[in-house]
Amino acid sequence: MFTYLIRRLLLTIPTLLGITLVTFVIINLAPGGPIEQRLQKLRMGGGDGGSSTVVSQEVLDGLIKQYGFDKPIHERYVIWLKNLVSLDFGESFSYQEPAIDVIVSKFPVSLSFGIASLILTYLVCIPLGVKKAIKAGGPFDQITGYALYALYSIPSIVMGIFLIVWFAGGSYFDWFPIGGIKSDSYESLSFLGKIGDRVYHFVLPLTCYVIGSFTELTVLVRNSMLDVIKSDYIRTARSKGLSDSLVYYKHALRNALIPVATGLGGFLRVFLAGSLIIETLFNLDGIGLLGYNSILARDYNVIMGLTFISSLLLLIGNMVSDIIYVIVDPRIDFK
Repeated sequence: MFTYLIRRLLLTIPTLLGITLVTFVIINLAPGGPIEQRLQKLRMGGGDGGSSTVVSQEVLDGLIKQYGFDKPIHERYVIWLKNLVSLDFGESFSYQEPAIDVIVSKFPVSLSFGIASLILTYLVCIPLGVKKAIKAGGPFDQITGYALYALYSIPSIVMGIFLIVWFAGGSYFDWFPIGGIKSDSYESLSFLGKIGDRVYHFVLPLTCYVIGSFTELTVLVRNSMLDVIKSDYIRTARSKGLSDSLVYYKHALRNALIPVATGLGGFLRVFLAGSLIIETLFNLDGIGLLGYNSILARDYNVIMGLTFISSLLLLIGNMVSDIIYVIVDPRIDFK
């Protein structure tokens, strides 16, 4: 296992290089770069009556040097790699501050919803999937199955609009706030009051975050559990007179969770668990909205920072999934 992990870690380096190189080339060759957008603002900034300001060649040369476009693309990529050692992604063109600081400033929102959705999904879906497998073909299995697939078919934007209209003062009930993750008086609240305030603000957007993953994980647990229940060793355990709860939750559940372990490595991605649609609907300043705005503004350094961090978390998460595989089922041996 140790040799396997070392090999995977070594393969991570060229993989990251390939991802960042392709991304760097694409965004630098795309039209409408930061210089063009800055020139557009300068030309329109001083005009009266619709006229535009003429930008001198000296100003243009200064902008090219300021943004580092006075060097060939391969040299810029090498410089970016050298700065990457110290997690220096450069300065954000839009925020006029280090890109890493901009990204980190958006972590609290995305991290909060990422952790909450991960915990809630596994706490609900694993017991529900096991219950559906035990009651397979019965009324409980069919009714919950219809409900889950109905929820899965609803797009996040439709669900968000529905929740706002019905429960956030849109037309019917004004039960929940529509924006932010805490109240203005949050700092003056007690510890329990702060928890309650966060939960109060989380209800609607968190519902949109988890609505799709509920169905996927529940069905995965159900089908995996059904396969295990049909195994010979389960029939042997039953023939020994063991109770159903002991058979299902001690002998069957552990092996049924092996496929589920694949997704556990994704917990690292909660740091970048952003959703443009949800963050826009509920006025949340998170990673999803940052990525979208950075693409529109051609904020290359922020885009590269987000790409590198998300790719690194994905690759490490895959290795964590392999480790969890071995923990859940010691028979598995990666060589």
